[in-house]
Amino acid sequence: MKGNCLIFSAPSGSGKSTIVQWLTKEHPELNLEFSISATSRPPRGTEQHGVEYFFLTPEEFKAKIDANEFLEYEEVYTDRYYGTLKSQVEDMLENGKNVIFDIDIKGGINVKNFFGERALSLFIQPPSVEELRKRLVGRATDSAEQIEERLAKAEYEMSFAPQFDQIIVNDDLDTAKAETLKTIHNFLNKE
Repeated sequence: MKGNCLIFSAPSGSGKSTIVQWLTKEHPELNLEFSISATSRPPRGTEQHGVEYFFLTPEEFKAKIDANEFLEYEEVYTDRYYGTLKSQVEDMLENGKNVIFDIDIKGGINVKNFFGERALSLFIQPPSVEELRKRLVGRATDSAEQIEERLAKAEYEMSFAPQFDQIIVNDDLDTAKAETLKTIHNFLNKE
């Protein structure tokens, strides 16, 4: 039996990656396989091709764009691309895996549009912009200016939430995890 797609998108600091990591580690019954993105940036530190990313040169990435090999992609900076390869996702789906995506808002919408009913799109939302500010300040990884940029982007991104199948408000992490798991079980067992 073919697998399905589980798409997670959210503003930075909403807890999306925490929930995705929890699902992949703690719920083997979901038969999840993580979608690895392709990028044209060089590997950092100990990153390996096919583990953290599929590393391509800008020329290789552009050739794959021209050949329509991406479900979605974005040029973040000049010649700095990120995207999701159709072949990688299709191979996992054909092998019966449920593919989980930790992806930006536009990419999430594009993947949902591509797979339609075979995909569940989840938008992880902070309870408020003010709570998001507290979380970003608490992480202590960004300057005050970067935090303000992230908050402005988050407000814009939250305007896309209604385009997702389900909005999970992450006010309390354990509650958000439980709601996410229930939503996924309902989706996977609908057939």
